[in-house]
Order: sequence, then C-alpha cells, then structure tokens
Amino acid sequence: MLRPIVKYGTASLQAPAQAVTTFDPSLHALIDDMIETMYAAPGIGLAAPQVGVPLRLCVIDLSSGARGADVIVLANPEFVEREGMQLEEEGCLSVPGFQATCPRPARVVVKGQGRDGQDVVVEGTGLFARALQHEIDHLDGRLFLDRLRSLQRDLIVRKIRKMQRQDRW
Repeated sequence: MLRPIVKYGTASLQAPAQAVTTFDPSLHALIDDMIETMYAAPGIGLAAPQVGVPLRLCVIDLSSGARGADVIVLANPEFVEREGMQLEEEGCLSVPGFQATCPRPARVVVKGQGRDGQDVVVEGTGLFARALQHEIDHLDGRLFLDRLRSLQRDLIVRKIRKMQRQDRW
C-alpha cells in the first residue's frame, strides 16, 4: 500500500524515532509499504518517519527498484565507523524539488537489525554511504537541509515557506 510522504515543515520529521522492538507481521507490512512507496516516489531510500511512523526503520535500494532483491532493510541502525569526506548533490522525498550539495563522510559502517530482527552490518562508500547517512538522519530527526551552510539552507526554506503560503506545498 502506498503511504503519503510527509513534507518539510511537519513536526514529526524533526523528532527522534523510537526503537523497533517487535518484528511481527505489522512491521513486515510497514516495510513492504515503505518499499512500494519508495519505488513509486521514485527514490532510493525512505525512513519510517517520512511516512508518519516514528520508528527507527529505513529501506534503501540504489537500483530504484530495478533489482528488487537489492533492498536493504535496517531497523535500529547505528554508525560503527565514519571516515573521509564527499561533497555531492543530495535531495529528499520530504523536500521535493530541492537539491543541494551536502557534505557527508565518504565511507560508513552501520550495524542494525534486518527485517526479522537478525543482526546486520553493512559497509557503504559513495552513494550507498550517503543514502545510509541520509536515512539515519531522518531517524534522528534531521533533514539534509540541517547539514547545509546557513545561507544555502535559508534560501531553500524561504522558497518552501513561500510555496506553503501559496498553498503549493
């Protein structure tokens, strides 16, 4: 089932998510809905808070659905290592229509739990490292806008507020 993606300005996007404690059929249904929603958007990652669910859960597929078996499901992810630096353009399904160059570590190692609660460790570089960090930021109540230089961030926020006033957001 497709779920609506909440947009910038929604208070729930700025609140830290709660740990996933139960790996049951309702969680599996949420994961399936998130994957379907991510592909339909289209995007390469989606965090539960982006669909209004305050859980530490995200899905990532760099193939954008071209290879469905490539979906990474992470519950309760935590960084184990971060190193290097990359500067690439980044966007967000909760901030549609806006992109900006955002600094991120070039390599990360993340531990968490998979779809059924099994321990998972993933290592990412390049775009995968960026996607992991982007989605974990959502779980911590942050958006990529929060990582931008203030002038760049303010410009985007002003444009969004104008769109909100015009009822176009």
